[in-house]
Parts: sequence; C-alpha cells; structure tokens
Amino acid sequence: MVPAAVDAMTAELAIVGNPSSLHTAGRRARRVVEESREQLAASLGARPSEVVFTSGGTEADNLAVVGGYRARSAADPRRRRVLASAVEHHAVIDSVQWLADHAGAEAVWLPVDHLGRVDLEALREAIDDDPDSVALVSVMWANNEVGTIQPVADVVEIAHAHGIPVHTDAVQAVGHVPVEFATSGVDLLSLTGHKLGGPMGAGALLAVRGAELTAVQHGGGQERGVRSGTLDTPAIRGLAVAVEHAVDDLPRSAPRIAALRDRLVAGVQSQVPDAVVHGDPVGRLPGNVNLAFPGCEGDSLLYLLDAQGIECSTGSACQAGVPQPSHVLLAMGVPDELVRGALRLTLGHTSTDADVDAALAALPAAVERARGAGLASRAG
Repeated sequence: MVPAAVDAMTAELAIVGNPSSLHTAGRRARRVVEESREQLAASLGARPSEVVFTSGGTEADNLAVVGGYRARSAADPRRRRVLASAVEHHAVIDSVQWLADHAGAEAVWLPVDHLGRVDLEALREAIDDDPDSVALVSVMWANNEVGTIQPVADVVEIAHAHGIPVHTDAVQAVGHVPVEFATSGVDLLSLTGHKLGGPMGAGALLAVRGAELTAVQHGGGQERGVRSGTLDTPAIRGLAVAVEHAVDDLPRSAPRIAALRDRLVAGVQSQVPDAVVHGDPVGRLPGNVNLAFPGCEGDSLLYLLDAQGIECSTGSACQAGVPQPSHVLLAMGVPDELVRGALRLTLGHTSTDADVDAALAALPAAVERARGAGLASRAG
C-alpha cells in the first residue's frame, strides 16, 4: 500500500461507526464514505452516484455480470446471450459460466488474436446474428496475464449500436493506464484496491445512471440497493486515497515502470535468447512481463526464483493455488510447450533498478536448472 492510503485507513480503524446508523458516530462514518465516493469518482471521471463500493474486483465483476444479466433478461426474456472474451479473468469467466449452468444463459466466448486482443469482427458477427438476444458484453480493459490492452472503445461502439450494455473488468488498468469512466462509454467498470497501492478487500463497480442491475446479495439495501452489507469505512477511505494517488502519479510512474519493464525484457532476451515474450509489444500495461522459456516447466521456474527472493507467477493468482495451464495463452494459440514454460513477472510503484538487477541475476541459472529437470523428467 502507498503510505498515504495506509495513513488514511489507519486513522479510521480506531473509530467506531456504522455508516448506515443515524447516531453521531454513524453520521460521521457516512460522511467519510460519501467524501471517499466523491474522491474516487473525481479521480476516474465518474459521478459519485455511479460508484458502488464492493469487497473487491471479484464481487464487482459478479455484480456486473450476474446482476446485469438478471436485470436485462427479466426485462426481456429473449436476452439470454452473454458475450465475453476468451481471455477474461476467472471472476468474469466463472460468472458467465455459472449463468449458463444455472440461469438459462448462453455463453459466447469471443476469440482473440495471437497478441491477446479480442476479435472485433467476431464480436460484430455475434451481435449481428441476433442483437435482441444479447444481455450484455464483457471485455476486460487490460489482461492480467499478458498485459494486452483491449480496444474497449471499439467494443462499446459495436455494442451500443444495438443498445447493448458493456462491462469492463478494469482491475489491472486503473492506476496503471489512463482510465476515465465517462469518456470510455462503458456502462459498468470494475476496480479493486490492492492492484494500485490500496487495501485488499476493497473495490468498486462504476455503474452509469440507469444501468440495469439486480442485486446478487441481499440484506440492508446499501449502495443503491444492489450491494447490501455494512460498509467498511476504513477500507473505503484507503481505497479512495490510493486511487487518487495512483491516478495523479500516473504521468510519472507509468514511464518509469515501463522503462524498468523494457530493461527486464531486454536483459532476459540477452541472457536467454530463445525466451518468448507474450502479449502486445506496444499496447500493454507498463508493469507486465509474460515470458515463456522453451524446455522449462513454469512451476519449476517459479519455485527456483522464489528461493532467490524473486516472486512471480505462472498465470492468475486467483486459481485457489491449483496450477493449471493458462487459459489466456491457450486462447492466444500459444503452443503447449510455451504455455507450460510461461512465467509472469510484474513491476509496480515500489519496483527499482535493483529489483530488475536481482531478477536478471537469478533468472539464467533458474532456467538452466529447470531445463535440466525437464529433460531428466522426460527421459525418465
């Protein structure tokens, strides 16, 4: 967390008050929540009334996809299809699949190209096939595994021509690339705190006025009646401060982090010439690096690097600790050997040149050992 968010959250942690209560402590907490709502909205080009606080990106995605589908299909039973890219985060993929398994929806997975960009022609054809049957479209702003930024404006243009709402999972994008809700044209946008220097367990769904949403959890009717539950005032305060800090610092931080990323990639390619970089080389997140090392198992590399103090991953961190082939790389048509040998390294606001140096010092030996282990395994 950025120090400003830690300070803001810590100051609230010692103060009791339920924002839904009418007594003095409750009114004070409500004032903090509403000021934080205004602060977050101003940072992202939204109206305060469009901010729905959640426990993070996963809940925001569920509310957008499941809640959006239920509202749209209730208004018109013909609206059964949900269109989503094949490289979405599992918070979206599993929500769409749940609707298909339990709510009579039809999941339509939009293909992507070899860089991970959604196929706009496939989207157009899927909608034109039967526009009245589409409940909503969900395409992430930027991919969490390979860093590719999606053509969200084009997706909005295609969908809105038929009056179809668009949701975007912007968890990876907010605070890392410019994101403005109003000018983006999207109807629903998910974000979370821990990806931008804020607290874990705090996020938001930005929803335009008039957005069709049905609550997916029930209780006290907080947050426009679509997200019941006592609001976490300290976490909301920390989230708003972190978002403002990340957005304000973006002109300085993004070029600095991108330069570290480029130096990391160049160093890896110099030391391991057959390493393969995945994702859009230009339209990508500043801090994301997805590399594949032929002849290696990604899990082996992960543990070898972890032992040297280099923390990385083989895909999304939200897979309940179960190693699985990356659905993102598979959807991009990456060969199986490279999928198995893929590694994701990310940089952020705390990253330094020394961190890059440490990674470059540890990686060649880790690759050599991982390849040796792979050869021994295949020989056995």
